[in-house]
Amino acid sequence: MTRRRWIADQVSGDRASLIGDHAQHLTRVLRARVGDRFDIATGAVVRSGQVISLADGRVDFELGEEIVVAGLSEIIVVLSVFKFDRMEWAIEKCTELGVAQIVPLIAHRTDSHLSAASTKRIERWRRIARQASEQSRRVVPPEIAAPIKVEEALMVPGTLRIVLSEVEERTLLRDVVRSDVDNSVVVAVGPEGGWTEDELRSFQRAGWISASLGNTILRAETAAIAASAIVASALSSF
Repeated sequence: MTRRRWIADQVSGDRASLIGDHAQHLTRVLRARVGDRFDIATGAVVRSGQVISLADGRVDFELGEEIVVAGLSEIIVVLSVFKFDRMEWAIEKCTELGVAQIVPLIAHRTDSHLSAASTKRIERWRRIARQASEQSRRVVPPEIAAPIKVEEALMVPGTLRIVLSEVEERTLLRDVVRSDVDNSVVVAVGPEGGWTEDELRSFQRAGWISASLGNTILRAETAAIAASAIVASALSSF
């Protein structure tokens, strides 16, 4: 049986700990006991871990041997901010698909009240990403950056930078991503209502490739998940 994986809050030598709500979930919901074994992610390494003590808001582990895990591809999703419930779902699923970084973007058509409230959501988005990382047995959660504007997004570095566009008629995302691409692939997903013409021109002038997911018009969260799956599959990160 595959053991549950946890991302440690604290690590010191051959000891690791979960603290706060993180620990409460393990003790109260999963009813862990001293002696139970789990996989513990400690930065870039996963080690076997045995529970050695439980207290209110804290679980301590003794760490054992290192566990070999497959690496993740460097996929960055620049995700225009949209309705928070749907955005949270997109962040969760992109995390499960192995995305390394999610960069929230304030686009021209991003709703003004969502734009204003987005900075207050960062910690919640990070918690969602962490929980999804543990569920999907990742070593580390994706980085969730602070929201940026299009002018800053144009400068996000990557070996291959792609802006998804519903007006693109010739180039499909699946035909752009190659398995021999090294380093990072960046995919920009527009807001509800799509990119403006000026935004698309700005991406193209900055050297981004315009690509489509097909003939149907997808919701923003669907586009983000579909794009992440296509890129991850092409880079063989599954």
